[in-house]
Amino acid sequence: MAVEAHATAKYVRTSAQKAGLVLDLIRGRDVNAALATLQFARKSVARDIEKVLRSAIANAQQKEGFGGDVERLFVAACYANQGPSQKRIRPAPMGRAFRVVKRTAHLTVAVTERPSAVVAAGGGETLKRPRGAKPKAKAGARKPAAKAPAAKAAGGGAKKKTAAKA
Repeated sequence: MAVEAHATAKYVRTSAQKAGLVLDLIRGRDVNAALATLQFARKSVARDIEKVLRSAIANAQQKEGFGGDVERLFVAACYANQGPSQKRIRPAPMGRAFRVVKRTAHLTVAVTERPSAVVAAGGGETLKRPRGAKPKAKAGARKPAAKAPAAKAAGGGAKKKTAAKA
């Protein structure tokens, strides 16, 4: 059974929309890749999200049944909910006042342990291919025929040239 853990930081002084942009970068990634992404992100909220992620990792390590390998943890879910907004008044010309809304957000990060590799009926392990990798060609499959480069060089134009009958 996979270990699941989460951590929440409440009342962080940023808007939920700005935090969501950074959280989208780490969703579904391994925790080490997510920490590296957050370390080099140019948004100031990335530091707060990094703290929450480290806290979620620590929570997972304390859970009953954790395998002990942090490398198998990944970010299962992460989201930012809107917190209470502070309303302030800013003086404006001619005796008027403008309202300033200082937004807060609640940041939540959930991590889960990846299941170990599934053992196939043949006894060998079957692993998922890396993200973005193309599947291998099957034994009986044929590749599509490549177009002849000579036809492109000879024709050059939009019309096809046909041989005249003699």
